[in-house]
Amino acid sequence: MRFPWSFISPALIALAPLALSCRTAPAPSPPTSSAPPAVESAASDPASVRPEIWPVVENPIPPDPRLERRVDEIVGRMSLEEKVGQVVQASITHVSPDDVKRYHLGSVLNGGGGWPGDVRKATPADWLARADAYHQASVDPAGGRVAIPVVWGTDAVHGHNNIVGATLFPHNIGLGAMRNPELIRRIGEVTAREMRTTGIDWNFSPTVAVARDDRWGRTYESWSEDPEIVRAYAREMILGLQGVPGTAGFLGRGKVIATAKHFIGDGGTAGGKDQGDARASETELRQVHSAGYVGAIGAGAQAVMASFSSWQGVKVHGNRGLLTEVLKRRMGFEGLLVGDWNAHGQVPGCTNSSCARAINAGIDMFMVPEDWKALWESTLAQVRSGEIARERLDDAVRRIVRVKLRAGLFEAGKPSSRPLAGEFALLGAAPHRAVARQAVRESLVLLKNDGNVLPLPPGRHILVAGDGANDVGKQCGGWTLTWQGDGNRNSDFPGASSIWEGIRERVEAAGGTAVLSESGGFDRRPDAAIVVFGEDPYAEFSGDRANLVYDGEADLAILRRLQQAGVPVISVFLSGRPLWVNPHLNASDAFVAAWLPGTEGDGVAEMLFTDPDGRVRHDFRGKLSFSWPRHPTQLVLNRGDASYDPLFPYGYGLTYADRVELPELPTDLSGVATARSDVFFAGGAVAPWELFVADAAGRVRAGSVPVTSPRGAVSLRPVDRGVQEGGREARWSGGQVGGVFLAAEPPADFTRESNGNLAFALEVLVGRPPTRPVSLEMGCGEGCGGEVDLTRLLRSLPPGQWTSLRVRLRCFEEAGADMGRIDVPMHLATDGLLTLSFAEVRLAPATDAEAACPP
Repeated sequence: MRFPWSFISPALIALAPLALSCRTAPAPSPPTSSAPPAVESAASDPASVRPEIWPVVENPIPPDPRLERRVDEIVGRMSLEEKVGQVVQASITHVSPDDVKRYHLGSVLNGGGGWPGDVRKATPADWLARADAYHQASVDPAGGRVAIPVVWGTDAVHGHNNIVGATLFPHNIGLGAMRNPELIRRIGEVTAREMRTTGIDWNFSPTVAVARDDRWGRTYESWSEDPEIVRAYAREMILGLQGVPGTAGFLGRGKVIATAKHFIGDGGTAGGKDQGDARASETELRQVHSAGYVGAIGAGAQAVMASFSSWQGVKVHGNRGLLTEVLKRRMGFEGLLVGDWNAHGQVPGCTNSSCARAINAGIDMFMVPEDWKALWESTLAQVRSGEIARERLDDAVRRIVRVKLRAGLFEAGKPSSRPLAGEFALLGAAPHRAVARQAVRESLVLLKNDGNVLPLPPGRHILVAGDGANDVGKQCGGWTLTWQGDGNRNSDFPGASSIWEGIRERVEAAGGTAVLSESGGFDRRPDAAIVVFGEDPYAEFSGDRANLVYDGEADLAILRRLQQAGVPVISVFLSGRPLWVNPHLNASDAFVAAWLPGTEGDGVAEMLFTDPDGRVRHDFRGKLSFSWPRHPTQLVLNRGDASYDPLFPYGYGLTYADRVELPELPTDLSGVATARSDVFFAGGAVAPWELFVADAAGRVRAGSVPVTSPRGAVSLRPVDRGVQEGGREARWSGGQVGGVFLAAEPPADFTRESNGNLAFALEVLVGRPPTRPVSLEMGCGEGCGGEVDLTRLLRSLPPGQWTSLRVRLRCFEEAGADMGRIDVPMHLATDGLLTLSFAEVRLAPATDAEAACPP
């Protein structure tokens, strides 16, 4: 049911109370070869490949006939139900140890923002205890089951970043500027050791994407636009995490299973859209986007994760040519191929709970956080019916068992009994933080240093300003304690240092004074000002941008005020990508690209000052691994492009010895696309969305207010919220159905947002509580939509007080909305009396409060 363009649907006219609930996440001898069997998909792949043009990668792991015989023996004893269980990976937030035992599950994972017991600040001991519980359940021999230990996977993408107190390194974009593969290996070693303290065996890292459009929200997870850096770094990170193949240390003490992700082309999607379509030729896909996999497989990577994205319109999770013919056969990958978070559900003909095509294409393990039980049941039925060939299932299980044997999981005992387990002093240990500080120092890129204002003598009076100066969460970015990296405070990072704290320590130790003023105000004129500002944390598609213009007007105002006061200004810019910051560069004497440096903010401070005796201990050595835009319209800018004209080219980076003066830069913003896909209403409807009021007689566009629907069922007038007329008050007269809705054509695709657990969010103020049921609907074309009942929720809100109201997108999906074609993202309707004001309407991360749908 939906609210149509020209009339009220009969279901809305009836407007009965809604009942909605969200689902609860709930043989012949196997082949001895590691090559996948020649099993064709039930649906052939539209995108064809030429495997012969792809690289052949030499397997660095020596043949082990004894291990292969053991794989044969284990798989040969397994029941069909046990085999199906091995290819299912469920979230710890939706699966119990008893579930692991009953369904023979092969793996569990925690997503960003998934914690033991749903406790955000779960202790390391809590993590280890949960690991023990899952392990013990998986190896319980009751009923004659084959005891195969479960493996736990986590996204430790810049250190063990889900754990309070862990060492967090700069994100990959900063590491790419170091040009130091040896240090990359050491970072991998530290990350693995800290993971092992909490009993986790498997890291969903490294990301080896080659980002080519910096609007992509995961650009900071890429080391470089240059595939050669990615190839070299992928190799070293894998060696750091797993150890060196052929040695006793391979997957031994203090090592974890590593994952190269996301195969393939995720960094090359059109428009930089996360989970989008890579339209590159096969030659470009091979030459650019395969580089990290050549390095990773050549280093013995035991896992590869498939990409959410598509290649030439075909979802990678359903592309047998890429997954089986290229990755497994041609490139010789013999580890396990794991899916991404419900990405199989985006394959045509599939859902989160059923997808034969993905396993037929080559996926060995489904990542199905919530709907794992339904997927287990459907996969079992599909194998029995022949839709999934038993040979393909056996191949997947063999790969999983082989990796577990190589990792020593069969003999390791429970996680708390393994080397380093429980040694929580290793989390954030001084030697580990020293590695991180070195990475911070080497990752910083000096873009401007007019008049050689840097380095600063530390014994001066220094003003520190900007909202990033004393915010460890902001300097860490996304994938930090939470998925988006939001909601964190400095107290959540014991042992860490903010950039301000690092500056204050150095200045005061030299006899100077340092003052923190976020707004940049001062009573005593400083000798210099360091202003720290930049992007707020984000992850994945939440970070996708329409342009590369940094919209930091408040930051620019601080810089200009200080500049006008004659104070030397040093900007420290926190970002997950190069951005057009010409106005900020103009207002700065020195400008440092600090990227997202992690927990060791003192590493930034070390680069800005001399020693007290005037000696330079640390000079800048970082060089751009991404080209920096000259114009705001330069959306795709990569070394080697035909029209390559950056402001700062790939490889640029000053040292203190350089004498370079940056001229005044142009600041024209004409021709810049500014549309956002995550905001629907902000002071007014945000294009392409339009706001309407409607009743049984038709609809009226609410471009200007006040406005009333044709029969007077509902009216809108402006109200102030944040700014003058920043919101709208909707008043329903009762006795007939009236609606307020946003609509646009063509429809928008919110599949990835729904899958990523985002919520529909709006600020509301209840003036008069509802006297009759109130529905909030998302529409997807005639006869298509999903509703939730807001009546009880609205009645519970304090009247006259603005409140953030959020409903998970999956609630609308489970109520019938097709999230791939949403043309009405908001339709509020009732036939009773109601006065409801609303302001910003957008998509936002779901919080714990939205775990269940409105009753």
